[in-house]
Amino acid sequence: MTPTVAQFIQRFEQFAPQWLAMKGDPVGMQLGSTQQSIHRVLVTLDVRPEVVEEAIAKQVDFIFAHHPAVFRPARNLVTDNPQNAMYAKLLANHIAVYAAHTNLDMAAGGMNDWLADQLQLRDVTLLQPQHFQTKFKLVIFVPTTHEEAVRQALTQAKIGQIGAYQGTSFGINGTGYFTPEVTANPYLGQPGQAEAAAETRLEVILDQTQIDQALDLIHKVHPYEEPVYDLYPLARETGPAYGIGRIGRPHTEMTVQDYAHFVRQAFQIDGLRLVTQNPTELVKRVAVIGGDGGKFYPAVLAQGANVFVTGDVYYHTAHDMLASGLSVMDPGHHVEQIVKARLVPLFENWAQAEDWQGVQFIPSQLSTDPFSFVTD
Repeated sequence: MTPTVAQFIQRFEQFAPQWLAMKGDPVGMQLGSTQQSIHRVLVTLDVRPEVVEEAIAKQVDFIFAHHPAVFRPARNLVTDNPQNAMYAKLLANHIAVYAAHTNLDMAAGGMNDWLADQLQLRDVTLLQPQHFQTKFKLVIFVPTTHEEAVRQALTQAKIGQIGAYQGTSFGINGTGYFTPEVTANPYLGQPGQAEAAAETRLEVILDQTQIDQALDLIHKVHPYEEPVYDLYPLARETGPAYGIGRIGRPHTEMTVQDYAHFVRQAFQIDGLRLVTQNPTELVKRVAVIGGDGGKFYPAVLAQGANVFVTGDVYYHTAHDMLASGLSVMDPGHHVEQIVKARLVPLFENWAQAEDWQGVQFIPSQLSTDPFSFVTD
């Protein structure tokens, strides 16, 4: 099948749900219709006018970006403004835009894991856990004749997985009572007549990211016109932790100065900013946060790292870092362009697993780094 934007988003948000995003971060659908079909997807770090021109030239109908295209609300839609003109061009060419920003930063196997991998860090853990995925109990009331069909559909979707046990559920039989109104189209009974039906109360445990998928399945498999279900958040946050940044050991012994050169080579950049009082100190533990992570330096210190790799470090924050004895390497914000190389194969794997036909994923070939180095 050819997926819609909505179907693609549903699959992506199983990986990096919007609730992982930091407060106020405008992630999610940015422009266009979620109902349009997608055939060519451009993966980019930023949505800038030159990227839009690239998308048009490549006949793209969907842009997946790390940085939101609409980061601040537009005060008007006057196209004399270059940003508004870009929005208008996207809409005129029926190009939908979606952004995954700090939710992708926090996701397991997302941005900060990619950066840690690029730095060849060992024994990588979360720098600062900020979210725990809440488990839910889903209770479905289904005719006993269809209990097995609903149970099997949930099991095949890996709903009801508890540790190493799959397809876990609980069922108890009872009686459901209802009276269809005259406008109803009931599976059982007649409009205007009270009905008592043999039903099973079917209970399963699921992750927060599986809720939409489970409800879609229920509406497809359940015979009732209006399936009845309850959804309860569990009191304990038993799911996996998510958080900003990663921390680990360097892959080999080297000094702070040598590690700065390694970071520059790892990200294939022309230069970086080094903040240190002791360039000959050995690197013990390294923390990394993509983008503007300077404000998290107290967490870096608390976790025992002596080197911090992040972008957009402010002048006065750098002074505070120096005073605390932390060495910091600022390779810039644009190292997050790793999103292009990492997401394209991931999306291709999803397309194969979901049987999406005729969808092509294309990494943007443009650099959107606004900075260049003058070295002479």
